[in-house]
Amino acid sequence: MAKNVKNEKRCTFCGRSESEVPVLLQGSNGCICSDCIEMGYDYLKDYGLVAAKGGKSRKGTSNAGSKVMTPKEIHAELDKYIIGQDRAKKLLAVAVYNHYKRLEANLDSEQKADVDNLEIDKSNILMVGPTGSGKTLIARTIAKMLDVPFTIVDATVLTEAGYVGEDVESLLSRLLQECDYDQERAERGIVFIDEIDKITRKSDNPSITRDVGGEGVQQGLLKLLEGSIVNVPPKGGRKHPEQEFVHMNTQNILFICGGAFEGIERKIAQRLNTQVIGFTAKNNVVDKDNLLKYVNAQDLRAYGLIPEIIGRLPIVTYLDHLDRDALRRILTEPKNAIIKQYKKMFELDGKVLEIDDDVLDLIVDTAIEKKLGARGLRSICEQIMNEAMYEAPSSRKKTWHLTKEYAQQFIN
Repeated sequence: MAKNVKNEKRCTFCGRSESEVPVLLQGSNGCICSDCIEMGYDYLKDYGLVAAKGGKSRKGTSNAGSKVMTPKEIHAELDKYIIGQDRAKKLLAVAVYNHYKRLEANLDSEQKADVDNLEIDKSNILMVGPTGSGKTLIARTIAKMLDVPFTIVDATVLTEAGYVGEDVESLLSRLLQECDYDQERAERGIVFIDEIDKITRKSDNPSITRDVGGEGVQQGLLKLLEGSIVNVPPKGGRKHPEQEFVHMNTQNILFICGGAFEGIERKIAQRLNTQVIGFTAKNNVVDKDNLLKYVNAQDLRAYGLIPEIIGRLPIVTYLDHLDRDALRRILTEPKNAIIKQYKKMFELDGKVLEIDDDVLDLIVDTAIEKKLGARGLRSICEQIMNEAMYEAPSSRKKTWHLTKEYAQQFIN
């Protein structure tokens, strides 16, 4: 009996004998038990290398098995690249997390009998904020951290079907192109529609002329946002009767829309029965410097979005105007800050770039004066740095020191 115990096979990883584990698999140079296999599977699943419940791995066509980042983890990652906008970042983090938990829940209900037969609907997102406040940057950053197809499209190029321009289905063509025409993967992606405010209804009054770039486009977007089977030209462009279409289901595609909605503050002020300058309304003090925080569906409808599309964008958030302190931090603090990029470019030439704090203050003040927002910081930096970047590669100087007096001569 003792001999049998001594010669009993054991798991190479945990050392337990065959009698102590449910199943022991033997290989050419050792054995592994079912418990160690399950533990190894969990490790791989956490890294997104295998899929759960029969899905495909991260390197396959589905993200069902990849680890879903929690809202706090998504928010922390956004903090590395985006200064301020905490409300918008929290809302986007929760919305994206809920979207992919929803996909997992619906996948589970398909693979096993669900007594409740409950299917969770998606919630698309609308971001309202001034130009240069970070709408597109937030969307791009989310795309980098998630292993899902992502595309950014401009709503201004869309026209109603039958007219010169792009059909709304071209949004999905670009999503297909992003994932090498893997349809299953594309149907779990994210589409960011920028400049959504540019397709608003041109007038509240009905007209006999067609609004081919405004209300007509909104009507065309309805079926995409809500979730339906859409005929998509696989190579993009316009649809033709003789070409073959890809039949895509938009039920699990998350749509994030963004727009500056220039002038919507006036609509908000009218609703609050007040004026944009100095007021109180209904015995509540109104923040006259940031009216966007009060934006709601009524204001969006007054601006020109049709009620049907507002109903399909249930999550509405706003982005604050960037003040001087936020713009100053944007220059130097984010992981890919503008100043860090210029220093890296000089470093690639074996040079050291030193910039006085007065120069950074000058850049910020110029951006505020010209009302350019964060997007204008780079254009101002280019004006200042261009001469130095022209001279540096062929110069023997190892250190380039930029002063305020030097920078002022290049700012228009």
